[in-house]
Amino acid sequence: MIDAILNYQFLQNAFASGLIIGVIAPLLGVFVVVRRLSLIADALSHVTLAGIAGSLYLSQSFGALALLNPLYLGIVASVTGSLFIERLRRLYKHYEELAIPIIMSAGLGISAIFISVSEGFSSDLISYLFGSVSAVSRQDLWIVVSIAIIVILFLSLFFKEFFVLSFDEEYAKASGLPAKWIHILFMIVTALVIAGSMRIVGILLVSSLMTLPVAAAMRIAKSFKQAIIYSVVFGELAVLVGLVSAFYLNIAPGGTIVVTSIIILLLTLLTKKIRIKGVQIQ
Repeated sequence: MIDAILNYQFLQNAFASGLIIGVIAPLLGVFVVVRRLSLIADALSHVTLAGIAGSLYLSQSFGALALLNPLYLGIVASVTGSLFIERLRRLYKHYEELAIPIIMSAGLGISAIFISVSEGFSSDLISYLFGSVSAVSRQDLWIVVSIAIIVILFLSLFFKEFFVLSFDEEYAKASGLPAKWIHILFMIVTALVIAGSMRIVGILLVSSLMTLPVAAAMRIAKSFKQAIIYSVVFGELAVLVGLVSAFYLNIAPGGTIVVTSIIILLLTLLTKKIRIKGVQIQ
């Protein structure tokens, strides 16, 4: 396998992208889970699907757009969807959760329209739905690198502010923090991570990489810092094992990454249970 990675550029792209995504998705996922916004990742992934399907349809209909990377329109759709979610959450102040099914439904509806009117792009679309090792181009890799830089800069600049905002929003507002703009920036960064991760994990499974490693980490972490560290470690482990399994089994990496994440979660739950029983016996 190492020889194959050294000889084939698409494998280099896939593994490099996977390693980066294995860090930024769980890293941002910690804040998504703490803020109880896990379903937003699902909503944005469906909006991203609408952008991808639209881009594939446009590339069929207009020759000048044939070389356009669908990831670009997917990113635009994801960011736009994140802004609409934030806007709807403010309109429905007492029913903020309504924003998620509204945007998710819109994404699915638009996706269905583009898929139904297309002349057929099943193989391309499936690679976006469930991820594909062979489909990751060097351009995709550079997009993932750019998104990772944005995520790291965002968390470096606003970590303290966002930490306070995540755990006590009322106190953050009373302290004079620009809560509205931090929320908007967070939604945009989340949308970028989801759009960037779909080549490896797949649109339908990308939210799992943002939540499952975090769920596992929270069972054994004793502090917020430990939760972040464990989440990243579990995310990287899931991506590595998932990509290696996908390579040898010749299947979609999204499925193997998610199944690996679930196994890690089950192991942490078992470890926690054994610890509790050990304490009780003592």
